[in-house]
Amino acid sequence: MSAAVGFTVLIPARMASSRLPDKPLADIAGLPMVVRVARRAAQSGALRTVVAADDERILAACRQHGVDAIATRADHPSGSDRLAEACALLGLQGDDVVVNVQGDEPLIDPALIGAVAALLATHPEASMGTAAHPIDTLADLANPNVVKVVTDRQGLAHYFSRAPIPHARDHAGRAWWDGTAVLAQPGVAALAHFAPLRHIGIYSYRADFLRQFPQLSQAPTEVIEALEQLRALWHGHRIAVHVTPTAPGPGVDTPEDLARVRALCT
Repeated sequence: MSAAVGFTVLIPARMASSRLPDKPLADIAGLPMVVRVARRAAQSGALRTVVAADDERILAACRQHGVDAIATRADHPSGSDRLAEACALLGLQGDDVVVNVQGDEPLIDPALIGAVAALLATHPEASMGTAAHPIDTLADLANPNVVKVVTDRQGLAHYFSRAPIPHARDHAGRAWWDGTAVLAQPGVAALAHFAPLRHIGIYSYRADFLRQFPQLSQAPTEVIEALEQLRALWHGHRIAVHVTPTAPGPGVDTPEDLARVRALCT
């Protein structure tokens, strides 16, 4: 799957969900969703895949299906806090690599997990890794629910935003990253093979950084954008970005999402 060696996958799972109650236990083709996520993550080449749960019912479902799981506090304000506790409970430290796979991504590609883990070996200057894929419609570029990321030539993140970034000052209203009509114009050769990127919500961390992250003060940009990863950039940490050519499978946030995924898994 990947050249990455020695990484652990942590899957935070909490029972509370305003849009889909008891989401981790939602049945998908005969398996609780969190179990399906864990089984896919285990195919990534990880040394260990562990569910970090806040409810005994999640732990029981994992035990029933042979999935490694640990109990974490129920009062964590964010998934990062839950991961930091899990990291400490498992004794992960130093440069041990941890990959955060969301518990509502039952169709996640195991190869993507391995690729994000491998980023921290190829980018020793980075504290975190994540992923993105090219955006192919103006509607997605403009959609604030689609998080965008801009990187430098080394593949390190400049910024994440809900706004359309980079802003197309001279090419607004058209797909400036595609089409010979745009690329044939004088002065736009730099646009060749360049596309805006949609952020994919998967992260790798060095264990020491993950354990410290919840103690970092919130960044103003993080509060404004409601994007926790901006805290790392604000405090001077680098985030490496793996660009995959295709979008990941759909996640599950709503009953409609669940129906869509169930149809794909039958």
